[in-house]
Amino acid sequence: MNSIDLNCDMGESFGVYSLGNDVALMDYVSSVNIACGFHAGDPGVMRETVRHALEKSLAIGAHPGLPDLAGFGRRTMAISPREAYDMVVYQIGALYGFVRAAGGHLHHVKPHGALYNMAAQDTSLAAAIAQAVKDVDPTLILYGLSGSTLILAGEAEGLRVANEVFADRTYQSDGTLTPRSQPDALIHHDDEALNQVLDMVSQGKVQATDGQWIDIQADTICIHGDGAHALEFAVKIHQTLQQSAVVQSM
Repeated sequence: MNSIDLNCDMGESFGVYSLGNDVALMDYVSSVNIACGFHAGDPGVMRETVRHALEKSLAIGAHPGLPDLAGFGRRTMAISPREAYDMVVYQIGALYGFVRAAGGHLHHVKPHGALYNMAAQDTSLAAAIAQAVKDVDPTLILYGLSGSTLILAGEAEGLRVANEVFADRTYQSDGTLTPRSQPDALIHHDDEALNQVLDMVSQGKVQATDGQWIDIQADTICIHGDGAHALEFAVKIHQTLQQSAVVQSM
């Protein structure tokens, strides 16, 4: 029986009474990536999201992003490797404090949005992020786009890495995600997304937008929790994995 992690970005709201679908979604994932205040989230939301995640025995990760609240961290910014290092150390430290205060331990780090995509291709930024994770805690797992520069940088630093794939995003023939600025970046039909997940998990392949099949390693699957039907889709993908004899674990 195969096993795979199902992760979801959470804590991306403001105010402790605005967690949205996050708590309900936690019943269908095995790990969560919690925003650390730069692209979204605030101290109260971080604390409450950590509390609920620990109650449900989920693996908790820091989700550091660019300092861009207005753009939700999805706009590319010109930053140096040193700035990337400092941002990541700062944000990991913030969430690490809440996790420790609640009696838990931090499991992984997954960059968010534009920072994630930049590090997937920029060797210097990837190296700075991997170094930041290692310097804070070398036992942390670094989540990154499957086969990307960030994964290679993490391996070079001796970190455990998790090759991440996406259920609802399309891929280019070079293995990168289709930019959100393009109309075909997102998969809007559940059946299509579920079939893509099964291809990635069982076959180790994904079909790019040009029709080409490319090899891909799937250690963890990301589902997005901010969509209109996020909870419904999470239930479907959870059930699909179970029916395919795939256990959610990390």
